[in-house]
Amino acid sequence: MTKIFILHGWTYQTETWQPLLDLLTERGVDFEFLLIPGLTDGTNPVWTLNDYVNWLEEKTAAYEKIILYGHSHGGRVSLAFAAKHPEKVVRLILEDSAGIPPRGLRKLKRDAFRKSAELLGRLIRFERLRSIFRKAIRASDYGSATPEMRKTMSNLLSVDLSLVLDNIHCPTLIIWGENDATTPLADGELIHKGIRGSRMVVIQGARHSPHITHTRELADLIMEELSYGGVSASGRKQA
Repeated sequence: MTKIFILHGWTYQTETWQPLLDLLTERGVDFEFLLIPGLTDGTNPVWTLNDYVNWLEEKTAAYEKIILYGHSHGGRVSLAFAAKHPEKVVRLILEDSAGIPPRGLRKLKRDAFRKSAELLGRLIRFERLRSIFRKAIRASDYGSATPEMRKTMSNLLSVDLSLVLDNIHCPTLIIWGENDATTPLADGELIHKGIRGSRMVVIQGARHSPHITHTRELADLIMEELSYGGVSASGRKQA
């Protein structure tokens, strides 16, 4: 089996991934779970998406063919890599992937929330209260980031990967939480439409991280995709 590289999202810890990784190990999947610069590897760079693609090129240099599975920010990096190296990526699995910039009212709300977080974050005296505020306006990722990683996040959000989706030619499974408020279902549908021949499965009742809340379903979907060409299990909505 071709080696799978798993890329997590914008997080500073990996414990929530362990149940899924244990299931994949039990089922004999040959994978490498990557620690991502600026998040879980202990570094603090100001990077662009191209920097992350270059990093992934180094991590996978020993392999002629690979499978990529990326969640959220990891999905963004996986998409960009697959678009640049269509000859190397033989299968792509995306879970609630980032990479589609907010548009319209969602963009206006995001910009307003971020400015409010920056202003009130300075005015609120206690860190616990600042944390509660950031969570309430869904700006916790930005609020908890270092100044360097805030610049990195800004760099990443400026890239619209919908423009390169037609460069991806490998079989692609797109898994999305029905109630994802971080990367809305409409983003997944746009990615699905842009990657020719892709398959999309919506996890009922899930939000942004089905690997945490619907772990066994994720493992089943991954195994189906790898072993049976992506036959959908009953009880899941398939586009």
